[in-house]
Amino acid sequence: MASDEILVSADLLRHQLGAIFAAWGMAEDHIATTLDIMLWADLSGIDSHGAGMMQLYHRFRDQGKLTFRPEIRIVRQNPATALVDGGGGLGHVPSELAMRLACDKAAAIGVGVVAVRNSHHYGAAGAYAEMASDRGLIGISMTAVARPNVVPMFGADAMFGTNPIAFAAPARRNPPFLLDMATSTAAFGKLTIASRVGKPIPEGWAVDPDGKPVTDANEGLLHRRLTPLGTSRPMGGHKGYGLAMMVEVLCTTLSGAQYGPLRERRDPEAARHDVGHFFLAIDPSSFREDGGFEQDLDDMIDALHATRPVDPAQPVQVAGDPEVRARAERRRHGIPLSARLAQELREISAAAGAAYLLDEGSPAR
Repeated sequence: MASDEILVSADLLRHQLGAIFAAWGMAEDHIATTLDIMLWADLSGIDSHGAGMMQLYHRFRDQGKLTFRPEIRIVRQNPATALVDGGGGLGHVPSELAMRLACDKAAAIGVGVVAVRNSHHYGAAGAYAEMASDRGLIGISMTAVARPNVVPMFGADAMFGTNPIAFAAPARRNPPFLLDMATSTAAFGKLTIASRVGKPIPEGWAVDPDGKPVTDANEGLLHRRLTPLGTSRPMGGHKGYGLAMMVEVLCTTLSGAQYGPLRERRDPEAARHDVGHFFLAIDPSSFREDGGFEQDLDDMIDALHATRPVDPAQPVQVAGDPEVRARAERRRHGIPLSARLAQELREISAAAGAAYLLDEGSPAR
């Protein structure tokens, strides 16, 4: 942990972000839902998708690309599917509604599929997938992004976002299996984190307009050209590229949201970004005797944990293990914020006319 970081409790960070959202005019119930999703990310160690997003939200609000009093509505639905319109606001509230709808439908008939259009950044994909596993369901969550920042295989220009996929499945003895991954080699927010702390990024994360590797985080942020998962053709980059397009089809083509590169070409000054999301919930009991799915998943997780490791100091894990440990650690000791992020939140608070509360944080040990 860096010496210039501060540790803040989840409650204190929640109050700080809530004060800013209130000053921006967000409704109280929308604030509560949005903060639930953002704090899930910060507590889980996904620092790129919680408080670290406030600078971007601030900028898009100033540019008129976000509304903080959106009209969120269910456009159409049937017993298995629904389409939600996010009203041009942040994606957390319409996405929570969408996954809740998907889970309700899955509980009733075995499966629920809900798409969202006219939305924006929705935080960490895993938060929504875990909503399903908390109800004993399998959950899938995907999202497109506002601006393209990932190049296709062999391409020089960004044509997709990081387009994450999250998958959660409930176990009984173990925490749920929870996969939350970008379809780029690295999430764009990791460049922002590296920039805040003045660290280089690994070669292979990003390229310049000529396709040459970039290791300076600020240069990577400037060019906005991440590589697809796998980086290169020999290393499987075509697979990450294909997954990114799959997510785009389900999130934008299916919902009627806009595909970012086409929107930017047609109207780069468009008032709204119109981001799309996709949610799926499945009831395992529609396929297995009650409890059979969870028992078998527990056995699989136990077998993987028991796998002989190459290095005894690094045991085999399954997706979701690091987040479980991070939550326990951060609930005990606090959420680390870099000095630069704390300063950004101070400046955003001042611009919004909200109180700055994070001086109560303690220096990182």
